[in-house]
Amino acid sequence: MEKAEVRSTDELAVERTNLAARRTLMAADRSLMAWIRTALSMISFGFTIYKILESFEEAGVQLDHPNTPRRVGLFLTGMGTVSMVMGTIEYWRTLVELRERRPFRIWRPSFVIALIMAVSGLFAFLGIIVRLL
Repeated sequence: MEKAEVRSTDELAVERTNLAARRTLMAADRSLMAWIRTALSMISFGFTIYKILESFEEAGVQLDHPNTPRRVGLFLTGMGTVSMVMGTIEYWRTLVELRERRPFRIWRPSFVIALIMAVSGLFAFLGIIVRLL
C-alpha cells in the first residue's frame, strides 16, 4: 500500500488560501457576467422599443402619446448602461482587493466584455438623445 504524502500545515494553509482566492475570483467573474446579461437585456430592449416606434412614426402612424415610448426606450438604455458601469466598477474593486493577496491578470475576458458593453450602451444612449433633439 502506498503512503500518502505528508505535508505541513503551512503548505496546506497556503494551498487552501490560493484555492479560496481562486473561488472568489471565479465568483466575481460570474457576478460580472450576470451584470452583463442584465445590462445587455435592458440596452437592447430599450433600443428596440425606440427603433420600432421610430419606424411607426416614419410610416405615418399617429400614437396617442408619441414621446412616452421613446422615453421608455431611453430610460431602459440609460439604466442598462448605468448598471453595466456600476457592475464593472464593483468588479474592478473586487479585483484590486484580491490582487493584494494573490497576483493574477487584471484583463480577464469578462472584464473586457464589460468595458465593451459599457461603451456600446453609452453610444446607444447618446444616439437616441441626439436623434430626439
